[in-house]
Amino acid sequence: MKGALVGWRRNLAVLWLGTFIAGMGFSEVMPFLSLYVGELGHFTRGQLTMYSGLTYAVTFFVIAVVSPLWGKLADRRGRKLMLLRSSLGMAIVIGAMGFVHNIWMLIFLRFLQGLCAGYIPNASALIATETPKESSGTAIGILTTGYVSGNLIGPILGGVLAQVFSIRLTFIITGVLLLIVFVLSLTLVHENYQPSPASKTAESGSLLSQFKNPTLIITLLVSTMIIQMGNNSITPIISLYVKQLMHNVGPITVVAGIIAALPGISTLLSAPRLGHLGDTRGTDRILVFGFVFAILMYFPQGFVSSIWTLGLLRFMIGVSDGALFPTVQTLLSKNTPVHLTGTIFSWNQSFQALGSMLGSLLGGVVSNWFDYNGVFIFTALSLLLNFIVVLIFIPSMRHPFKNKA
Repeated sequence: MKGALVGWRRNLAVLWLGTFIAGMGFSEVMPFLSLYVGELGHFTRGQLTMYSGLTYAVTFFVIAVVSPLWGKLADRRGRKLMLLRSSLGMAIVIGAMGFVHNIWMLIFLRFLQGLCAGYIPNASALIATETPKESSGTAIGILTTGYVSGNLIGPILGGVLAQVFSIRLTFIITGVLLLIVFVLSLTLVHENYQPSPASKTAESGSLLSQFKNPTLIITLLVSTMIIQMGNNSITPIISLYVKQLMHNVGPITVVAGIIAALPGISTLLSAPRLGHLGDTRGTDRILVFGFVFAILMYFPQGFVSSIWTLGLLRFMIGVSDGALFPTVQTLLSKNTPVHLTGTIFSWNQSFQALGSMLGSLLGGVVSNWFDYNGVFIFTALSLLLNFIVVLIFIPSMRHPFKNKA
């Protein structure tokens, strides 16, 4: 028993580092991707906008489509194999982006990047299956801080690397970082994987029929999509909103960067504690708290007149993210048969990618219709609707203080 505990804790430590580097590597190229597109041709403003949008969107689209297929393969062949596939593939593809000289080659590589995605959900699935159930919430909460903190540092590091060296060299450096993730995963991650008999899957029928509560699974997946949609609807307009609040005076880009980073900082601080509370007090309670707190924090962001107030409210949003994302993953883990864990976590990634796409699109549309503050109100209303759906289709959520799920 003691050896088993050492095993899952070692996996958690290694995969925390792996997801940290992966999150940093994925995010450090994002701030200047549009600038890189502009270097690949002589485009009009409209063409640059179109090509930049396509370059961003193609990866999320492919992830949404192929994640369930990779998840099914993970359940047949093991999650560690998927970690190796993703980290090595991403290392090669992102590194190759530093050598392209036309926009269509970059878009093609972004397409391949979507095919190679899956490191973080498979790390979550491996931790969920290798960790004792009574500690799974804590473990997933800790793992969440890995890629959240990587995503926080990535844009800053990427900006510095691009400034000191070049955008092209930054892609190559990112590829090297992801190659390190591959080596760590290959040598230090251990999985006690036993493939399920093929007959078991065949006899079980459709995917949803193999769950005790398919409605709960669908509701949780849709919740992942809406929560991510809310987060991404803010991303395209946050710097413009900061500019408006500062009356176009002062270090706008610096302040916008800080405001954008605040939710990640509070998620980093809150996710492990909230995961532990979920294990000891009940995951239902944490999920209800996360929804209510997010709704209360999003609404006033549309009415603020001070950059300090916006910063405080954005910091609080990270607390709700620290409750919502890990808790949804924990509930998926606790309500999924072991032989389908990889499948369901990949479906979760697919819905998260759909949320990213919808958020970026709807954020732009809503801001054009109702100005920037309308985006925050739209997000709050979306989460309120999501919370109502959760209460309707997951009965235990109606009485969270009577349950310990």
